[in-house]
Amino acid sequence: MSRRVGILGGTLDPIHCGHLDLGAAVQQALRLTALLVIPAHIPPHRPRPSASPFHRFAMAAIAVSGRTGWQASDLELLQSAPSYTETTLGCLHQDGYRASELFFIIGADAFADIASWKNYPGILDAANFAVVSRPGSPVDALRHRLPQLATRMKLPEAVVNEREASIFLIEAATADVSSTAIRQRRLHGQSISGLVPPGVEQHIEQHGLYRTITPSEPHDERFANPAAGRLHGQS
Repeated sequence: MSRRVGILGGTLDPIHCGHLDLGAAVQQALRLTALLVIPAHIPPHRPRPSASPFHRFAMAAIAVSGRTGWQASDLELLQSAPSYTETTLGCLHQDGYRASELFFIIGADAFADIASWKNYPGILDAANFAVVSRPGSPVDALRHRLPQLATRMKLPEAVVNEREASIFLIEAATADVSSTAIRQRRLHGQSISGLVPPGVEQHIEQHGLYRTITPSEPHDERFANPAAGRLHGQS
């Protein structure tokens, strides 16, 4: 079988069990040979990340540890420009990957807004898109919401077209969690156990990420927001 490389990107602030469920569902459904987890450096359509690129890459590396074929990539973190998917896929093409070998992993809720992406609809020719259902966003609804793309939508068992990238619809159970909810729970001193991998939770606790100084805490800069921008002496 030719190589099949999954691409799981995003701000990943922090990476959580929902992200991992997406990747695992696509890896199983499409028999991926590798999966790259790529934290964005400068997300073009979102606020600036709370945690620094160093921390977000570290958490991604921790999350993929022990998962066969998974690897954290700093491809977007090395770029100074906004992290557009078009640019990332272009870099992979330059490294020798064909569009038919790439599978961009995305939740059905996010894919519903694909028309707002840079270089749409051309972006859909740069890789296969593996769209996974999310709580409240079944993949079947996309055929009606995006009728102009319905002919390109396929079930995961369909043959990969070497000449034209496809949109694979994958129905799977994924954790109902978001990075925003995790940051809010941390801000209010609530547990995030079970929402992120144990190693990621430990990293967040160890470095005091997603917290602010409260009157009951000593004035220790490890608990201030700027601490989220430091890792191993970097800022």
